[in-house]
Amino acid sequence: MTLLEGVRVLDLSRILAGPWCTQVLADFGADVIKVERPGVGDDTRGWGPPYLKDGDGNDTAESAYYLCANRGKRSLAIDFTTTEGQALVHALVGRCDVLVENYKVGGLAKYGLDAASLLAINPKLVYCSITGYGQDGPYAQRAGYDAAIQAIGGLMSVTGEPDGAPGAGPQKVGVAATDLMTGMYAATAILAALRHAERTGRGQQIDLALLDTQVAWLANQASNYLVGGLVPDRQGTAHPNIVPYQVMPAADGYFMLAVGNDAQFARLCEVIGEAQLAVDPRYATNRARVAHRAELVPHLQQRLRMRPAAEWLAALEAAVVPANPVNRIDQVFDDPQVQARGLRIDVPHAAGGSVAMVRNPLKFSGTPLQYTQAAPLLGQHTTQVLGEVLAMGEAQLQRLRGQGVIGG
Repeated sequence: MTLLEGVRVLDLSRILAGPWCTQVLADFGADVIKVERPGVGDDTRGWGPPYLKDGDGNDTAESAYYLCANRGKRSLAIDFTTTEGQALVHALVGRCDVLVENYKVGGLAKYGLDAASLLAINPKLVYCSITGYGQDGPYAQRAGYDAAIQAIGGLMSVTGEPDGAPGAGPQKVGVAATDLMTGMYAATAILAALRHAERTGRGQQIDLALLDTQVAWLANQASNYLVGGLVPDRQGTAHPNIVPYQVMPAADGYFMLAVGNDAQFARLCEVIGEAQLAVDPRYATNRARVAHRAELVPHLQQRLRMRPAAEWLAALEAAVVPANPVNRIDQVFDDPQVQARGLRIDVPHAAGGSVAMVRNPLKFSGTPLQYTQAAPLLGQHTTQVLGEVLAMGEAQLQRLRGQGVIGG
């Protein structure tokens, strides 16, 4: 038995935030039916290279980007711009628990697929709408893209090297962090709303915006401003509230030093042969170290440049001072802890063979997650889903195919 066995999700989302949410639900065992337009599909299918290779070493139509966010789903190719396509979606909604969409505000109303219309069909439906800026407000009609939201939502203002440093300027995070966090918030919200629907018999619409998510997870940076009146600025890899807590240079590269308290700082000072720093009033407490960051950090950098990173890391680990290498992605998957945790998985793909993926980070002792299939081919499950869920026969399916209402 899986965590969400018996829960059926109709996934009208594409790109990343919505699909990331529904992939989490699929990992938990929900039956996620990904609705895609025949012949077109999710935009990210074409976001390559790289693409999955077939058995002969040729590129398929499945990009690595698409594969990362659509594991465990069934693909149903329906053109819901047609009247019959809309009728199919309406029928499916009556047999689903959740619907996820990320169209522009009002974009689905002309097809009768807005929250009000579908909640009238299925009052227990949990209808999750993901947009750039939310269902209301002056920006509601704008399209939302991750990098643009990182900019307007403040993340870029605290990411990147400080003014005056080489390469100074705002930077986006190296993955689409706002999309991914929005997907995670969406999955959490859906689970809560499902619990409410079970108790009350009433569904609801979830209004989730990329901008709201981005502002919410400014976390301590927002609190620094709201509580202390401090407007955070870019500090490279440094931490605004803890010193020393940043990437440090070694003789042959860099490593991350993450001193979290005064005892760890004292042990760091012993390791580098400068025990006197730990009792210097300017550095003895984190509060003092933050105030004297400009003098302490360059001094530590000068000292740490004298030995290779591996030597420092070994000595710091022995002294129980948090520090780590700055791994490239290939080094991440070669790391013994990553391998011990089984973070790389190989999932069967309909085109033959398997796809290497990263597993869901959650581990459940009683209901371990199962990864039975990679992201589906476009329309791969159209016949299966319509036959199973709506009891449609081959004659009906052939007619709909002939009219271009369904594909697969």
